[in-house]
Amino acid sequence: MDQNTRIAVIGAGIAGLTVAGLLQQQGYQVRVYEQAARFWRIGAGIILGASTAKVMRRLGIEDGMVRAGIKPDAFVSRDVASGRILNELVFDAAREADFGGPFVNIHRADLHRLLVSRLKPGTIHFDHRLDGLDEGPGAAVLSFDNGERVEADIVIGADGIHSRVREAILGREPPRYIGKVALRAVFPSARAAGVPMRDCTKWWGADRHLLAYFMTDRRDECYVMAAVPSEEWGADTPPAPGTREDFLSAFPNAHPDLTALLEAVDNVSLLPICDRERNDVWSAGRAVLMGDACHAVRPFMAAGGSMAIEDAAILSRAIAACDSPEAAFRTYVANRVPRVGDVQRISAENSWLKLPGDTGWFFGYDPFTDTLDHAA
Repeated sequence: MDQNTRIAVIGAGIAGLTVAGLLQQQGYQVRVYEQAARFWRIGAGIILGASTAKVMRRLGIEDGMVRAGIKPDAFVSRDVASGRILNELVFDAAREADFGGPFVNIHRADLHRLLVSRLKPGTIHFDHRLDGLDEGPGAAVLSFDNGERVEADIVIGADGIHSRVREAILGREPPRYIGKVALRAVFPSARAAGVPMRDCTKWWGADRHLLAYFMTDRRDECYVMAAVPSEEWGADTPPAPGTREDFLSAFPNAHPDLTALLEAVDNVSLLPICDRERNDVWSAGRAVLMGDACHAVRPFMAAGGSMAIEDAAILSRAIAACDSPEAAFRTYVANRVPRVGDVQRISAENSWLKLPGDTGWFFGYDPFTDTLDHAA
């Protein structure tokens, strides 16, 4: 499409910033509209594999991502009760060469900062909450709650699981609570001094699990996230503060290594885990969805962020390769749905990396060299 194409991205999260950066790199006019008044250091950790490192490489921030985060020595799976190692995927130089990039743990806010640095000044417009999206005679018309109205040739909905752009395309439907609550904590590693802990470990129980990892190579900050069954929560239950006891009571018969780590937990929060039923309708007219707005997945494969970043690469390629929004969206969806569908299924199974198996199809994928099949 012509580089005069006006592109509006709704949402300045990881998905929106990545696609905006890639499109600006190709010369497109891009504006990002964010409902928040400003950015601040929120969120916790995120795990990114080699497929996403290739996107960061294209943006020129791969080295910065590695410096801000940590390249873990391995992803280790252990049994909650016995402590037995079930799987150990080592991330040495040979494995990195096989995958074509590193495996990185990083704080979301640090990744976010790097992505913002790749945008032209004035790209992000804060205090813009989308109220309406209409198809005009020659453009989409966006209405914001601050009274501003904007026209765009393409609207990209990167506004998360509660996406307003999704509502405009598919109608209003709440996210689906999956019957589990997330317990999360970020705390100084000094609180767990002497506790055996690898760079990235997932502890597996019969109906629950816990993921623990460092977020920088200083190893001075630890992130712990558990998924535990609960009938007391729902999709609309707001996040709430928790306690160390919430973690300990969720894993009463844990191996001493895990119990010792949980004794050090501090700054706990609780929130419902939600996803959406699979729906492969990702676009309508001049509007298209990406990331959690169209394929919110359960966080059991640590792949939600990776899928959003890959979406950005394929969508930006499709926009550049096609002569109309409709053709670009068809191409994007045709190329993304099969891969995302596999990730949705495996995430729901909660089986990824529990035992040794093929990982090259996921980590070795390159969204820039993969053939872009043009949908009819």
